[in-house]
Amino acid sequence: MSITRRAALLAPMLAAPALAAGIARAQTKWQLATAYPDGNYHTRNIREFCADIEQATEGKLQVQIHSNASLLPMQQIKRGVQTGQVQMGEILLAAYSNEDPFFEADSLPFLVPDLAGARKLGDLQRPYVEARMGRQGLSLLYMVGWPGAGFYTQAPINSIEIFKGSRFRTFSPITNRFAALVGANPVLVQAAEVAQAFATGIATAMVTSAQTGVDTSAWDYAKFFTPAAFSMTKNAVLISRRALEALPAAQQEAVKAAAKRAEDRGWTFCAEAEASTQARLAEKGVTIGTIPPAALADLRKVGATITEEWVQRTGEDGRKLVDSLRAA
Repeated sequence: MSITRRAALLAPMLAAPALAAGIARAQTKWQLATAYPDGNYHTRNIREFCADIEQATEGKLQVQIHSNASLLPMQQIKRGVQTGQVQMGEILLAAYSNEDPFFEADSLPFLVPDLAGARKLGDLQRPYVEARMGRQGLSLLYMVGWPGAGFYTQAPINSIEIFKGSRFRTFSPITNRFAALVGANPVLVQAAEVAQAFATGIATAMVTSAQTGVDTSAWDYAKFFTPAAFSMTKNAVLISRRALEALPAAQQEAVKAAAKRAEDRGWTFCAEAEASTQARLAEKGVTIGTIPPAALADLRKVGATITEEWVQRTGEDGRKLVDSLRAA
């Protein structure tokens, strides 16, 4: 057989591994960790976000989602993104306020009255959050709020005395501080562990959204849910800046564009959830309460104290944020 003929026969076999390697290089698979269950609207939004990325990149970038803290618990997700254990993650921003109190601005009690105010706060807060995360090798993709937090109790809230001596579930330094100021005993409990904490008596009251109440079947452990617009916290979806910058430019832009759409869609989901989840609690037998004006005034005084303490901790940036929100 001639050398030319042999080369012609071998060429396809030699090319095949190179072609396969090229395809492998062209496809990227990322991991995303979130602590929330599949039925939660934040997780549904993430699934649409990742599907959007895959479609926009023609399948060249795929993201595997690990929901309900199945890969990493909430406390480890941000670090997991920083170290490359996962490329993306979703966190409750306020859960990381021990690192930087600026992450908990949306937890300040009674700072905003509704979802429109919560989104405005998010827009004002964003550059500060981006700067802080940028110093940690992270990029902020998008933020989406939770419905206004209300109180879960075993009796109606006739005064703030109801909280005195209770075992009050907390999830951030600010909720911890609130519990202390109203005379409750703070107990740190993550969202995935709430039902068990109430069932075993570790917790007897808490403040969180109606969405979390539905996620954790609050009708099994609480008799009353009292809407209060206590706070409107946000989830943040983060990405490793190194992972993002390793993508081709077109794919980077596809991820950013998908994130913008996810943020808009997520706030729409949030508004829908605010109404539907409260209705769900009522349907399952939880009494929807109201707060008497005197009790609400006392709660707002506690909120004002916490806000001023926060401004003292955060300095000029904190004062600028609060002042710009009030001016808006």
